[in-house]
Amino acid sequence: MKKEDLFDDEFLKQFKSGEELSNFLKQIQKRGLEKMLEGELDGHLDYQKHHKSVSGNTRNGYSEKKIKSSFGEDTIKVPRDRNGSFNPMIVQKRRNMVDGIENVIVSLYAKGMSNSDIEEQLSEIYNFNVSSTTISRITDRITNDIVAWQNRPLEPVYLIVWMDGIVFKVRENSKVVNKTIYIAVGLRRDGKKEVLGLWLGKNESAAFWMSVLTDMKARGVEDILITATDNLNGFTDTIRTVFPESSTQICVVHQIRNACRYVVWKDKKEFTKDMKSIYDAPNKQAAEAALEDFSAKWNSKYSYAVKSWRDNWEDLTVFYEFPLEIRKIIYTTNLIENLNGKIRKYTKNKLSFPTDEAVMKSVYLAVREATKKWSMPIRNWGIILNQFLTLYEERVKL
Repeated sequence: MKKEDLFDDEFLKQFKSGEELSNFLKQIQKRGLEKMLEGELDGHLDYQKHHKSVSGNTRNGYSEKKIKSSFGEDTIKVPRDRNGSFNPMIVQKRRNMVDGIENVIVSLYAKGMSNSDIEEQLSEIYNFNVSSTTISRITDRITNDIVAWQNRPLEPVYLIVWMDGIVFKVRENSKVVNKTIYIAVGLRRDGKKEVLGLWLGKNESAAFWMSVLTDMKARGVEDILITATDNLNGFTDTIRTVFPESSTQICVVHQIRNACRYVVWKDKKEFTKDMKSIYDAPNKQAAEAALEDFSAKWNSKYSYAVKSWRDNWEDLTVFYEFPLEIRKIIYTTNLIENLNGKIRKYTKNKLSFPTDEAVMKSVYLAVREATKKWSMPIRNWGIILNQFLTLYEERVKL
């Protein structure tokens, strides 16, 4: 049998059902844990079994401990020392779960399952009971992770930062109110995306975004080349206050949605098609000509929608200053809206949250799940990096 093959094919053929294989693996896990615990005690006592102690502290038999793992419940023998100073790390004192099942609980919680749903799922699949209180205690440990993550240092330079807010219902003073999770996603100089943070506040406002940007700066961000945002009143001025050299692009998709709010259903298809000629123009001059044609056709009927284009024109057309590859990733906040969609997917089972901590915990875990695949640079990264270096060589190399 090859060294890398733990079990050969003939050995595995003896198992006639998944239950038989699971029981065998359960025994393997039990023996493995017990041997690892003995190894931990050897290291703690600084002498091998059947040798003489050099510290005076010696082995003192075993105690039994019930554990819960992904293979169900079992009882293992935990070695003891005479001084009672041995505190194993693999299966810690006052804990009866190995890491595997705790990871399962956290993963299920991240996918939007309630504590009672997780309790039922574990009972059905793994055939053991974990109380809702225990599940809550396990997921509460995430709070420390959130604090560390929220305060971690950030990169000095981000090429693009997308910013948006997502609204949740949270209980406060016996009432259910709307609160906003503010989200910022940065494009690093290695081409990879990174969620820079999550901040909880009340209704989305430029004033709160000021505190978000100030926090990012305090954590090490010195420069943002381009920001992509919705057209929240005062947002652009707020960004320029904290990062004065940043180019700010208002999301065209948000603009289209906002303009369409004033249009009756029978006109929407034609109205939307005419707007496309504005943002699909090859350059800003052509876009301005398309806006004039659009205004001539629709201003008498939907003057407020046309006015919204004119009022935000300079910030809506920043993307024309950049090469095509960069345009595609800044003229819309689709990247962060896709992330918001996944957060909604994971949290959709929760109509409201009992506390601020509960909503932050759920969104943090949802973000952690949604960004697991963010390990590669964005598409066409080589071309995009060269374009950024051409436009902002000194700032990129800061």
